[in-house]
Amino acid sequence: MIKRREFLINTGLALGALAIAPSFAFDSKKKAIGIQLWTLRDTLPKDVKGVLSQVAKAGFCEVETFGYSADKGFFGTSVRDFKMILDDNDLKATSNHFDFNSMIKDGSTNLVQNYIETANLLGSEYVTVPYIVSELRGTTGDAYKKLALQINKVGELCKAGGLKLAYHNHDFEFTKFGSTNGYEILLNETDKNLVDFELDLYWVVRSGNDPLQLFKKYPGRFKMWHVKDMDKVNPDWNAEIGTGTINFKSIFAEAKLSGMKRFFLEHESNYKPNPIESAATSFNYIKKNLI
Repeated sequence: MIKRREFLINTGLALGALAIAPSFAFDSKKKAIGIQLWTLRDTLPKDVKGVLSQVAKAGFCEVETFGYSADKGFFGTSVRDFKMILDDNDLKATSNHFDFNSMIKDGSTNLVQNYIETANLLGSEYVTVPYIVSELRGTTGDAYKKLALQINKVGELCKAGGLKLAYHNHDFEFTKFGSTNGYEILLNETDKNLVDFELDLYWVVRSGNDPLQLFKKYPGRFKMWHVKDMDKVNPDWNAEIGTGTINFKSIFAEAKLSGMKRFFLEHESNYKPNPIESAATSFNYIKKNLI
């Protein structure tokens, strides 16, 4: 994940006419509260076992991984040992952020097959594309169309491996190309039977867009969310959920329209005062107010 650009955004979501009941009434089973482990990036690599124990004690039951290496596993912990630690703490890695930049650059699928094997060993549902470097996503609409073709290829491999592929956004995907933008191109050019989208709500709002409008235009495409708030003073910073500027109650009220099946809390920048304590505060707000 990358350092964020300066770009002040008016975060009003034009939600006055929408019902904002914080409920998943469309689903008799409440959604699990997951955490993207990037939230704990300063502590997890130093103590995988201890930090995952803290995650479970905070109440989380699902995690989304990051930092996997084909050579070193998860921060020096093998995939099998990582899975054992998850199991010991009643945690499930339902999604994994893997680096696809080398595959998109050279077309080799060897690493993709390794990711699929890893995800299956973990008992995951999703393999997720977290971030595409600037040289590969290009600066034109055509470049995004080519990127979509590559993503479809990965989606086919994931489907053959019994998994689903998702694409996670930042704000740069919303760069305009005439009457459209990079994110719309990806939504339109990827096969909905092969590619789902993990909508990062903060980055949508940060880019000046409205998640609810995306839900209406592309219903059912956003099977996963990243839930992180925007600091009231400095929009470059995240805030504990419920203390920032994003109206999550209105967004969660439209979860069915979105297609959302699961979500992950994430603190990406300026989390304080303590990473796990801050995550626990956000967890408690979500549990009490949003699901």
